[in-house]
Amino acid sequence: MSNQRVKKAVIPAAGFGTRMYPATKALKKELFPIIDQDGKAKPIILTIVEEAISAGIEEIGIVVQESDRDLFHDLLKSPPKPKLAQKLSAENQEYTRYLRGVGDRITILTQGEQEGFGHAVFCARDWVNNEPFLLLLGDHIYTSKIDISCAKQMVDIYQDKNSSVIGITVMKGDIIHKAGCVGGKWQTDNLILEIAQIYEKPTLEYARENLAVTGMSKDEFLGIFGMYVLESEIFNLLEAEINNNERLKGEFQLTTCLEKLRQKNNAIAYLVQGQYYDTGMPLFYRQTIIDYYNHLS
Repeated sequence: MSNQRVKKAVIPAAGFGTRMYPATKALKKELFPIIDQDGKAKPIILTIVEEAISAGIEEIGIVVQESDRDLFHDLLKSPPKPKLAQKLSAENQEYTRYLRGVGDRITILTQGEQEGFGHAVFCARDWVNNEPFLLLLGDHIYTSKIDISCAKQMVDIYQDKNSSVIGITVMKGDIIHKAGCVGGKWQTDNLILEIAQIYEKPTLEYARENLAVTGMSKDEFLGIFGMYVLESEIFNLLEAEINNNERLKGEFQLTTCLEKLRQKNNAIAYLVQGQYYDTGMPLFYRQTIIDYYNHLS
């Protein structure tokens, strides 16, 4: 383990967005609009970038398809075209200057072939360069229940415990098959969990038998929140699975390597004091449009 400060964040955004088809035939799901607290219509990826910045992150690597590189570069690292810029209000011209500063923090990385979430994370290996890093999903946005952001909570726990941290949240049994699930026992104030097992998309029966946590209600489990702070050792584990063609449901997964990381380096889980919003499925995106703004307001 290291005592390095977390300065980098990785956001995989290279998926096809099949669950949001046919809208994703016209627009990447990471670019779908969300209304933020300030009333601005922002692309989802910008909201995720700002979440990372709220944790003190200095550099952000976004992993995209090779064919989408220019699209994300134009959005995040290029100024508006002159005809648009001259029509912007003074407030939005000021916001444009802010966005240029945000863009200076961003590096566009590419995934040559779409081989799964774990493979997308692996594509950031050289850029991360043996540092601990914050990992955020490209289709999740977050609100905090306390004064510091969800991402800042995660980074603070990493700095305090000097261990890879997996964000978790309470999930009902009827949706646990859609997420990674974590079992174990509480260490502190029912916030930090000593992990006994990490399992990708378990059946309810498997979760009941292997992933139930003492003190929780019947058929409530701890699902992965979609936010991590990981030691760079995770890349060695991903590389081994890729080289050995170890796939789950046809793709290289992150969760299987998180389980190996836990066994090797004793990763912990943290019950994030906040809410995640999944924008990657039609009805969830619809509800996020309503709930996200209302929560912030």
